[in-house]
Amino acid sequence: MEKKSNPRIQKLAFLLKQMDKIHLRDAADILNVSEMTIRRDLNGDTDASVVLLGGYIVSNPQQNPDKRYLIAEQQTKNIAAKMHLGALAAPLVQDGDVVFFDCGSTIPFIISQINNGIKFTALCCSLNTFMALQDKPNCEVILCGGHYSRHNSFFNPLHLSGELDRICTTKAFISAAGVDIKQGVTCFNFDEAKIKAKAMAKTQQAILAFDHTKLHKVRQAYIGELGQFDLVVSDVNLPREFDYDAQKIRY
Repeated sequence: MEKKSNPRIQKLAFLLKQMDKIHLRDAADILNVSEMTIRRDLNGDTDASVVLLGGYIVSNPQQNPDKRYLIAEQQTKNIAAKMHLGALAAPLVQDGDVVFFDCGSTIPFIISQINNGIKFTALCCSLNTFMALQDKPNCEVILCGGHYSRHNSFFNPLHLSGELDRICTTKAFISAAGVDIKQGVTCFNFDEAKIKAKAMAKTQQAILAFDHTKLHKVRQAYIGELGQFDLVVSDVNLPREFDYDAQKIRY
């Protein structure tokens, strides 16, 4: 017998064709049900086309036929390490800072743990980062515009000069998909790498954030050398062969 589809899940799946994610409370308002009802719907349907990740409803990455890097899928990996990394990095944001946050799946784990009392300005170029920043009550958010990529929630500038060129930041949090002693710091996407490098050049303090699964990995898009970063934040100490200043490492 064919399994009957839950109409609420069908509506959520339709909405997610129009946007990348829906906050749980917004979904409850749209469907006129409680948040608990939606949680029960999703928990009771193991084959659901949508799933709940960190308070947001997103398309189920396991049912997405595209095998390229997907931000929603990456956000479900190495969560404990990313939470630990976020707890180490979040206190670096201080009152009055102007901070660039890039588009990696690790970045929202940093943002979520910034003290809500901190008043700061944030510059970002991706939807997943913007969604995390908008929950910070004392954060003024500036979103860089451009062509939107649904694979990594990234906005690629259409013009040579944009917000990132005009704003000098005090700190820039840069994530990576690979950190290798010979090939340096890399990521999956060339457009992302270009923006990361520009953000590093425009900031007072460039901060690299990555978890242990990125060590000794090399991806196709080159960001820079490890020595170009003023501070490294990771869930593990760097191996001795990296020969990086130990005083510049948080782990």
